[in-house]
Order: sequence, then C-alpha cells, then structure tokens
Amino acid sequence: MGHVLVTGATGYVGGRLVPELIGAGHEVTCVVRRPERLRDVPWAGRVRVAVGDVADAEAMREAMRGVKIAYYLVHSMAAGPEFEERDRRAATGFAQAAQDAGVRRIVYLGGLTHERGRLSPHMGSRTEVGEIFLDSPVPTVVLRAAMIIGSGSASFEMLRHLTERLPVMTTPRWVHTPTQPIAIRDVLRYLVAWATVPEEVNRAFDIGGPDVLTYGDMMRGYAEISGLPRRVIIPVPVLTPGLSSQWVGLVTPVPASIARPLVESLRHEAVCAEHDISTYVPDPPYGLIGFGQSVRLALRRIKEADVATRWSSASTPGAPSDPLPTDPDWTGGSLYVDERTREVAAPPAAVWRVIQEIGGANGWYSLPVAWRLRGLIDRLMGGVGLRRGRRDPYRLRVGDVVDFWRVEEIEPGRLLRLRAEMRLPGLAWLELSAEPGASPDRTHYRQRAVFHPHGLLGHLYWQTISPFHRLIFGRMPRNIARTAERRRAAGLRLVRSRTGAPR
Repeated sequence: MGHVLVTGATGYVGGRLVPELIGAGHEVTCVVRRPERLRDVPWAGRVRVAVGDVADAEAMREAMRGVKIAYYLVHSMAAGPEFEERDRRAATGFAQAAQDAGVRRIVYLGGLTHERGRLSPHMGSRTEVGEIFLDSPVPTVVLRAAMIIGSGSASFEMLRHLTERLPVMTTPRWVHTPTQPIAIRDVLRYLVAWATVPEEVNRAFDIGGPDVLTYGDMMRGYAEISGLPRRVIIPVPVLTPGLSSQWVGLVTPVPASIARPLVESLRHEAVCAEHDISTYVPDPPYGLIGFGQSVRLALRRIKEADVATRWSSASTPGAPSDPLPTDPDWTGGSLYVDERTREVAAPPAAVWRVIQEIGGANGWYSLPVAWRLRGLIDRLMGGVGLRRGRRDPYRLRVGDVVDFWRVEEIEPGRLLRLRAEMRLPGLAWLELSAEPGASPDRTHYRQRAVFHPHGLLGHLYWQTISPFHRLIFGRMPRNIARTAERRRAAGLRLVRSRTGAPR
C-alpha cells in the first residue's frame, strides 16, 4: 500500500475517508490549517499531520514528499466575488506542487452536471477546479457526484428537516429537477479504490446510486420511510435561489450561507451520463446502495448517535477562527469578561459530565426561550443559529459543533472552551471548568464569557447585551450545580439500594 495525502480531513467526506484509508493499509498524511482539530478524532495517532493551507503551494510541496495519491476534498462554500479566483489559484498551486513532488495521481470529488454556460457560480467553480486538475501534468481522477446521502451530510440534513417540519410545502421549481443521489458509503468505496487502481487514468467519472429521482420524490420517499404522513408539495416558480436558501436556513439546521450553493446545485439536472467507473472499480456483489436504503442507514446512525462526521465538521463560512488570546499576552484591544463561580456539592467528575453534555437537546441550563430567541435572531441575520445541535449527545472533541458554538479546547475532566460562530461584531468564547474543591466531593465551578469587540459597534453590542448576559449566564452556574448534585444524590441512592446500606 502507498502513502496518500488527504486535504479536507476535518470536513464531512474527508473525516470519513481517512479511517477507511487507514483500514485499507495506507499511510496517511492529513493537511490541515489547525492541527488541534484532529487531536481528539479516534484515528489521530495513526496519521501524519501537516500544517498548511491548500492555497500555499510551498506548504503543499513539503506535505507531499513521498506521497503517491493526493485527495483534494476542499472547495469554497463562502460567498463574495473572489471565491472563484481563490479556488482557481488553490487548485493550480496544488497541481503544481503535486507535479514537483512526483505524486502519481490526484483524486478530486466534484459536482455532477453536464450543463455548460448557465451554471451557478459555485457549481461552475467546482467544475473549473476539476478541469484544472485534468489539464495538469499529474494524472487525475475527478469523481462527479450529485446529492450525497449519509448521516450528517448537509444535503441529507436539509432533506430530513424540510420533510419532517413541513407537512405542506410551497417549493421552488428545483424540487422537480432530476438527480441521482449516492450513498456516502459508495462515495467512500470509490475514493478508497482509486488509491490502488494500477492504470494511469486521466478523466472524470459520473458517480451515482441506482435511483434517479426529483427532490420532491426524495421528500415523499423520506416521509414514507420515516413513517410520516404523505407530504403535500405545491410548487412556487417565483422563489429565487437566494430566497430559497433563506427559507431553508430558517427551517433547517443548514444556514443560508451553506444552503445557497446546495440549492443552486439542485437547479441543474444531475444524472449520470455513463457508468464507466465500473471498468476500474467494479460494483459490489450486492449492487450500489439505493436511496431508500441509504436513508435507512443514515437514520439508524442518527438514532444510535453514531455519526462520525457532520456537515458542520468543516468550518462555517464567515465564522471566526481566532483562538482565545491568553490574558497576559493579549495586546489586540479590549476584552470584556463575564466571570462567575460556584461551589458545588458534587465531585469534579460529576460536574464535568454535566459540562460535557451541554447544548443540543440537553439545553443550556438557563431560560430555554431566551436561548431560542438568540438563535432565531442569529438565523435571521444569516448565521447558523441553534439548530446545528451536537454530533454526539454525551461526548465532545475539539472541532465539534455545539449549536452556535464550536469546541476550541477540551481538557478532559477540567475545561471546555467554546468559540462562538454566531453573527457578532467581534469574537466571543465561553469557558466552563470544574476544579477540585475543599474536599473530594466538592467542586469549584468556574464560568467565563469573553468578548473581543470589533470597532465601536462591538463595544455598543456588549454594553447593550450585558443585562441579557446577567440573566442567562447568571442562572447557568446554579442550574449546572443543581443538576450535578441531583445526579450524584440519585447515584448514591442507587448504590445504597443495591448494597442494602442504610439510607
């Protein structure tokens, strides 16, 4: 087996591909901008991590030393007039670095379309990136996929929540566009296989599942599989992609910034024109996974809380990425801090369990209505809101999303630091920590909200929101402490009942 390089390892597909490649016996190098994002993944100790950006050709050349196969699993989801040029430069530099390093093959996952001329900017950019690789001296395989169905994928989450929350839907015309969805398991099978195909191949392949459906067909199919009443779909031709994405952003966990390129891609027919890939990667004996089975597999993963990666694993467009500055070294301006402490009549381990389960369906231990209102305001401003939830209801790792926060740091048993990804005139963090108290069954709980304002608007924001913070953050320590104490008391009663000890 050879040495392979994976970009986008913190994203939805890349985060699932890496363990598959490891399991197939490959040596894997992951290129990431922030290596701490891979620190807590189960396979962290089995890969080499190279720090760099795909747009940095020199960093890519260094990372590609000894690499035979390079996977390019990144593309810009951000808006703005320059994203196409950024993608173009990054792909060109990556191809040149691969040539300089002697890479044998580039594998790129792009979008499925055969239309020309009227492509959306994002679909056009993804198509152009594939063409850049195919025109480079390095043999390239471009896999063109339509909608990917899998637990945690943005496309699946959009389909799931639209169908579950809207029994009657007024929908734009794109719900009638034919598409050929593919299960994430089949996508991964194709990606892994191209690390070992011996022939020199330089072409694009259409990949899709066995079913050709419209989005309306998929919504009705999802409803049937989930045991929901039949959905009524009423087309409305006047909904533009911009309006559609705002509507999707309000109804589903997928924010408008990510929904827009998904909606734009659904406007184009995405049906495979060939299945030539089977010449190099034969179909499995049981055949490709159909839409119904892929939905059942995804729902089972969600029910079992066994979702390895989610669409939110990748950084959200426009979200801040600056780490929390250390107080003594901070020279970048003012920091506002809301700090609260509480002594808890429970051991640190009990308090830590409550801290680690915060957010998502477990809530924030303080005025749920106020948190939901803040999430709604964020979504109306184009942010992510609260609907992203959590990947796992009980465990967290660096890089995980928790509603409109992202886990920036975890010190197991002691500290959880969350970085805000809501729309703010500045940068914000929330720290929750559990320190040993005066005795083994006591804990010193500490909570810190930190805000670094950007300009006058940032300062005005903090002053305006401070009363709200007192209401929200002031209740959290008390409720977290009560939850930990109540759980400890329940655990002690259970132990006594099992041992027959006096109560």
